[in-house]
Amino acid sequence: MLRPQGMVTLSLGATDRKDAWWLSPLLFAIAFGGFSIYATWAAWQNEFYRFGPYLSPFYSPLLKPEWLPPWLSPAFLILGAPLGFRLTCYYYRKAYYRAFLLDPPGCAVGEGKPSGYRGERAFPFILQNLHRFFLALAILVWGILVKDTVEACIWDGQFGIGLGTLVMMVNVVLLGLYTFSCHSFRHLIGGKHDCWSCLTFGKQRHTLWRGVSWLNGRHMQFAWVSMIWVGLTDVYIRLCAMGLLQDSRLF
Repeated sequence: MLRPQGMVTLSLGATDRKDAWWLSPLLFAIAFGGFSIYATWAAWQNEFYRFGPYLSPFYSPLLKPEWLPPWLSPAFLILGAPLGFRLTCYYYRKAYYRAFLLDPPGCAVGEGKPSGYRGERAFPFILQNLHRFFLALAILVWGILVKDTVEACIWDGQFGIGLGTLVMMVNVVLLGLYTFSCHSFRHLIGGKHDCWSCLTFGKQRHTLWRGVSWLNGRHMQFAWVSMIWVGLTDVYIRLCAMGLLQDSRLF
């Protein structure tokens, strides 16, 4: 959709808003940019990603095919799924459009010269429509992380829980909340239905949809805390593997 002819174009950042509208994009740029730098660095390390039964979420599922060059980290074989899910997420799209592209920097804030806005119908933004497919991959990866967490309770063939096990448990809970509060998952559960009473088990499905809708209303918060915690989980396992941190065995 093109801008109406004669529409006034505000200079970049021009606005009548009196609040600190720039704070949210700035914080996102710092937090998301910092996480992206750390995650890229960690993925390239190709070491210190396992400690005992603990496996870093950046490397799960751990794939090491014979054809993989020794210099290439196996993390790069699987990071595309969670990365694609976050980059095409409706919340993240709004946030990084504002923080990095300044298009627009905020509501009622000038974005500079006209850009001939066409929505997400041209490359590369048309790839955002793959979000529902990345959702399926994200659910698969989440299931594997749950399996990793269960395996983190087995020490030398015996049941045991360490502090790292709890860190991994919190990680899968937060990632689950973020994944299943997704707008596409809400639509998958019931967004396409207009008559619940016309469906088999309609009452139960409506109850499930309302629960997912409650989660969806907190999707932004889950996006933040899950992103931060998955990074902290890798940091914890990495420090233990490097011998810089002693994992505490709870029982």
